[in-house]
Amino acid sequence: MSEPIMLKANGDGVKIQLAVWEGKGTPILCVHGLTANCRCWDLLASSLSPRHKVLAMDLRGRGLSDSPPSGYSVENHCKDILALMDDQGLERPVLMGHSLGAFISLVFAAKHPQRVDRLILVDGGGKLSEAQMTKVFAGIKPSLDRLGKVFPDFESYVALLKQAPFLQPWNSFFETYFRYEVEDVEGGVRSRVHPKHIEEETVNLRKVDSRQFYNRVVAPTLILRATKGMLAEDDLVLPADVAEGMAREIPNAKKVDVEGSNHYSILFQPNTVRDKFLFGFLG
Repeated sequence: MSEPIMLKANGDGVKIQLAVWEGKGTPILCVHGLTANCRCWDLLASSLSPRHKVLAMDLRGRGLSDSPPSGYSVENHCKDILALMDDQGLERPVLMGHSLGAFISLVFAAKHPQRVDRLILVDGGGKLSEAQMTKVFAGIKPSLDRLGKVFPDFESYVALLKQAPFLQPWNSFFETYFRYEVEDVEGGVRSRVHPKHIEEETVNLRKVDSRQFYNRVVAPTLILRATKGMLAEDDLVLPADVAEGMAREIPNAKKVDVEGSNHYSILFQPNTVRDKFLFGFLG
């Protein structure tokens, strides 16, 4: 695994942490999910560079980016991305988002079509029904439960996560990812992510209907969908009918089912189907 260069970039009034894997081709800017961080992209970035330059950001309030008291919405993240692109001289990168990051990337591509070369939506970006949204939040509950809690040490912090069925098999990419997100505090370690910020994010996210942005996306789009649930068969972040609707309504979109993958393994585990379509799409 190649280690990224870590640097600070300017967001919209905040400093944004970037992990950068150097490369030659069209740069790829990666946007992570709700409680995630830039190191969730380590596996894919290691495959994509040095063919491509890969930049993965910590969203505000996550990882080592600034953590303002409020301002957690898709709109705020889009402003950060635009400022970051200008700061880093990224004219028209490929934009790749996972989960909430796919949602943000979709909206950004619709609002700033001239700034996105291609769009990759990894298991996210679709408009879910209230019932499906409730199932998804039940599925991600184990990863939300760690927020705000102090654990005696890192091993205690990851002990429950190591038992989660959707994080199997545990590997070095999970280890790096979770180690990156913890900070030392009195009494042990805890996640850097503040529960209040995630609450604000979630409330704002439920107000946005991503369908209104589908037909405004100009960039060629690849939708990678995980076919397995997290804790149940049906707690899918991108159900088949939602993904099919996206593929129909986004003008130049292709949907690929990454069979056997779940919402986490689609990023963290080796997968030949995912890589084949990803490399084919990137050219």
